[in-house]
Amino acid sequence: MPGFTETAWHALRWYAALVLAGCATLSSAQPAWRPERTVEIVVPAAAGGSIDGTARLIHRVLQSNRFVDAPVIVVNKAGGGGNVATNYLDQHAGDGHYLLTSTMSIMTNHILGRSATTYSDYTPLATLFSEYMTLVVKPDSPLRTAGDIQERLRKDPQSLSIAIGVAVGATNHLTVALLAKEMGVDVKKLKTVVTQTNAQALTSVMGGHIDIASLSAGAAVTATQQGQLRIIGVTSDKRGDGPLASIPTWKEQGVDVVFANVRLLLGPKGLSAAQIAYWDAALAKIVATEDWKREVERSGAIPDYAGSRRSAQRMARLYAQLKSALVDAGLARE
Repeated sequence: MPGFTETAWHALRWYAALVLAGCATLSSAQPAWRPERTVEIVVPAAAGGSIDGTARLIHRVLQSNRFVDAPVIVVNKAGGGGNVATNYLDQHAGDGHYLLTSTMSIMTNHILGRSATTYSDYTPLATLFSEYMTLVVKPDSPLRTAGDIQERLRKDPQSLSIAIGVAVGATNHLTVALLAKEMGVDVKKLKTVVTQTNAQALTSVMGGHIDIASLSAGAAVTATQQGQLRIIGVTSDKRGDGPLASIPTWKEQGVDVVFANVRLLLGPKGLSAAQIAYWDAALAKIVATEDWKREVERSGAIPDYAGSRRSAQRMARLYAQLKSALVDAGLARE
């Protein structure tokens, strides 16, 4: 071209190469995957329960804020202690259009031999929130502190009846097992009582038919505010806010137990790095919304969201803790 020296041509070619390289870098930084058809949030339970509520909250926030361009639906796959849902997920390995809301039962069912798969057979995407646990008594119970319970159980593990929720090996039972172990009490000798619902456990404690009940912090606080129960301790690492500010932790009472019921989100086995990155970004937006924060706070849960990388580490530690507790309770093989 007239007027361009050889040096100018070299400079122009060098500049063009830089521009092209920059475009390539920007292109590679863009999401390499996004949903191209309907996203299914799979629930391992019937509609109406708490885990179904979590899925529908995710669905509502995704759709109302248009965080995902594709349609999103909630699909209930109840049955088999969660196995129906995980079997469904197994049919969609490597497909980022499927998400599973889960509780720690995906771990405990494996430890107890009720399921052949556990969390590590899928793709950990997030820990959404946690809920600490409590032991409660009726308001006029002579049991006032962790020391009172420890003294009674060490003398005679059968001296106190303890409601452990709807199933042996479930979260309420695990809370009792962890506390008893730390107190130096043989978990297998405890007098535990399975109830059909938390409401039944509450009624039995209020009526004096059962001495102690294991309840989630949210349920316990509600009953306490109504004058129906008194909380002995909470399994958090430090005192909470609001109604929990006056409730001592087990740790400050000399029983070193920190334990929370964690709500999980998993993808099918074999999701790609691009699919995981997409959901990491979308979920981070969800938990930052006021809608999500308000609903989590209302439920009494702890908003301790973690993305895929930290969730995989947290799930591994949680699995080890659950297995140790279930082995001590005589429910799982070492």
